[in-house]
Amino acid sequence: MAADTAPDRATLTDTHGRKVRYLRLSVTDRCNLRCSYCWGCTEMRFIPHDDVLRYEEMARIVDVAVEEGVEKVRLTGGEPFVRKGLTGFLDMLHQRHPALDIRITTNGTLLAPHAAALRGLGVSTVNISLDTFRRDRFAATTGRDMLPQVMDGIHAALDAGLAVKINAVALKGVNDDELAAFLDFARRHPVDVRFIEFMPMGGGTSWTEDQFWGAPDILSAAERLAELVPLAPGERRKGPAKLWGIAGGLGRFGLITPLSDHFCGDCNRLRVTPDGRLRTCLFSDREYRLRPLLRHPKLGMDAVRKVLRLANRRKPLGYQLLAGVRAGQLAELRGAGQELPNAPCEGGTAVANRRMSAIGG
Repeated sequence: MAADTAPDRATLTDTHGRKVRYLRLSVTDRCNLRCSYCWGCTEMRFIPHDDVLRYEEMARIVDVAVEEGVEKVRLTGGEPFVRKGLTGFLDMLHQRHPALDIRITTNGTLLAPHAAALRGLGVSTVNISLDTFRRDRFAATTGRDMLPQVMDGIHAALDAGLAVKINAVALKGVNDDELAAFLDFARRHPVDVRFIEFMPMGGGTSWTEDQFWGAPDILSAAERLAELVPLAPGERRKGPAKLWGIAGGLGRFGLITPLSDHFCGDCNRLRVTPDGRLRTCLFSDREYRLRPLLRHPKLGMDAVRKVLRLANRRKPLGYQLLAGVRAGQLAELRGAGQELPNAPCEGGTAVANRRMSAIGG
């Protein structure tokens, strides 16, 4: 099945005029790290293995998405490389859709051995989650002493000719003293370093106002540490990231601002969880179950296509949901009848009940 899609083939257009070109597909909710802001204060409950989509089922979802105009697929987790057979799945997608732009979000710990092969499997870009360059702080934050493996993964990806983006969750009192180190890394290497505002995601979240380091404050601090260079209009905004060049540098600095300056009006993505639940908005717990359709002997892909179209037409504006949460309307906005098994940590305020590891980070 060919992946070539002309712009006018996009059929997934919502009531706000947004066209879906991008699918985030989480292949697992398992991870080999234990990041405090992801695990929170409650016990992590993983999706049972029998409920996780098989790779062939995921490929069939991608088939439909491509037919509906999707041009880019990002594989996420959890940590995608902890799932056996990931490179075989990449090969399957590339064989079915040679023109598809495939990207991966990873914590980088298992990346190095696979980096050289990824270009040949259709992967263009890897996003690597890294919140600190300090080994002791990395171990304390993630529960694992694996910073050397992450750095090996970054350099292996660059050596393989992959585009590399480093995503750091901005945490006041945790990594706000390392901004200079991140800017220096972007100055010395051809990478995009993006700071992401800490989002109150998932039951059990440890999010508090005290930890929130907003984009305006990050930008002010960055401007004191480096000469940020305005980019051409087409380069200034890449997806949700606002980018700046760094004078004399090889890389770029960016901010992703889901809370302080939302980008909902330009949202072009859908998400599928490891257990086959379609989410149209990160801040909404409304989900559409695709797994039963995929495994039904008579429904199959026609039913999946109908659900994709129906769900996308109902796609909300996330900033309105977030505003509702802040106004104390959490119960209403999480969706009628949704079970909420994880209470937020004391002092924490969750936006959506599912953790990012189960949604797809």
